Amino acid sequence: MRKWGITVRKDTNNDATLDEARLAELYRRHGAPLLYSLTRLTNGDRAKAEDILQETLVRAWRNPKALDCGPAACRRWLFTVARRIAIDHFRMVAARPTEIPDEAPQERVPAYDPYDELVDAYDMEAVLTRLPRHHHDVVVELHLRDRSIADTARLLGVPIGTVKSRNHHAIRALRSIFAEEETDTAA
Repeated sequence: MRKWGITVRKDTNNDATLDEARLAELYRRHGAPLLYSLTRLTNGDRAKAEDILQETLVRAWRNPKALDCGPAACRRWLFTVARRIAIDHFRMVAARPTEIPDEAPQERVPAYDPYDELVDAYDMEAVLTRLPRHHHDVVVELHLRDRSIADTARLLGVPIGTVKSRNHHAIRALRSIFAEEETDTAA
């Protein structure tokens, strides 16, 4: 049966559907304007707009009698159906409850806080000022500036063995300073 350029055929489940060629013609005529409108309606989400367009064409395929009214009315029908599908989608998303993560708050990785680094740097600076200058310079170059022993020796103008020795004695001194501070804070 043909009416207004629409070929209606009986599907295997006895429901009338659009002919594939007519559906392709609908997409060719109205697909681009519909997609443009839906992309704007979905705030630029092209994938969501394409999904809504596809659902619109599926409804047109299932309802060929709605397209019997002529080409201009057909376009209005397609835009109305697309807009209603988009509204249903937005309502569905808005009605969905907020998802709660599975892990407990203690299991979450803490957010980066630059304040902690600042406090640690200030504490380290205060501890390093308690070291003799020659130990201080070796610790800063080796551990804070991540230089090699050879580079530190060349930079400070001392032999490699001296850098190793000063580092050893500085680390021992730092351990005792930290131990003192722990006992001071515990008391």
